[in-house]
Amino acid sequence: METALVVLVVALALGFDYTNGFHDAANAIATSVSTRALTPRAALLMAAVMNFVGALLGTEVAETIATSIVDLQDASNHTALVVVFCALIGAIAWNLITWWFGLPSSSTHSLIGGLVGAGLAGGLPIYGQAIVDKVVLPMVFSPLVGFLGAYLVMVAVLWIFRRAAPSRVTRRFRLAQTVSAAAMALGHGLQDAQKTMGVIFMALLTVGWADPDDGIPLWVKLAAAGAISLGTYSGGWRIMRTLGRRIIELDPARGFVAESVSALVLYANAFILHAPVSTTHTITSAIMGVGATRRLSAVRWGVAGNIGIAWVLTIPAAALVAAVTTLALHPLLF
Repeated sequence: METALVVLVVALALGFDYTNGFHDAANAIATSVSTRALTPRAALLMAAVMNFVGALLGTEVAETIATSIVDLQDASNHTALVVVFCALIGAIAWNLITWWFGLPSSSTHSLIGGLVGAGLAGGLPIYGQAIVDKVVLPMVFSPLVGFLGAYLVMVAVLWIFRRAAPSRVTRRFRLAQTVSAAAMALGHGLQDAQKTMGVIFMALLTVGWADPDDGIPLWVKLAAAGAISLGTYSGGWRIMRTLGRRIIELDPARGFVAESVSALVLYANAFILHAPVSTTHTITSAIMGVGATRRLSAVRWGVAGNIGIAWVLTIPAAALVAAVTTLALHPLLF
């Protein structure tokens, strides 16, 4: 029974990773596609490749997910596996709901919400302080940094190129967006694929199929990287339209700045803070930041408000679905 549960959890985790890829494909490429710096298929292929590479660059975020959200040490193997399974159900459900409505919500926070909801419903302890330090605070500050950083950098770019010919500036920034989109996709792989690695690592540790001292097995890294890359290549057209056009009409310079600032925020959180932050929150706030340099009314705040509601609801909604699933399965599986 435990072997079957581990296999099921690994398969479901890779399924979540795939939904993460097509749900968040827009994070890396929406701005480049909307400004016509890249064609949609070329952008998706580039993003898929860079997602794969980024997923193999570190494991710090994965280890945070595996060891700093739910305390599985005193739980039976069976209970721990069922909790992880139900957490994935909650995360996938919220990903699909927000994808259907074209809302760029956070796959990161849906997974964390799922783990918290399933853990509480399963009677397991939650690392409250670690969640505050490594989830809640980065969740609040990363979008703020993205917005302010993108706004300030865009102001600087406008001042530096104030006397340049607009057509030449547009052409150069359109080329530069190829690099910034690749950097953003690399950061997406670095952040988001690691969360799936962390969940699979949790399941393997539970049944003794992995050694915590040896770190995450190579096959787990490759499987997670492959799943998110395939998901990315399948596209996320609904959310791409929201990020690329509905918040603000972007030009190449603003697209380049938004992507570059977002990528830096993702790298800092992954390598320095080891914090699982949302690529969605970061790029969306950066797009708002560069848009605000035109005038505040240039940003479609009604669309931004709908996105904000999805952000606020993500953790509790995913937690609720995971908790209900856990309680529903309790008589059968616990």
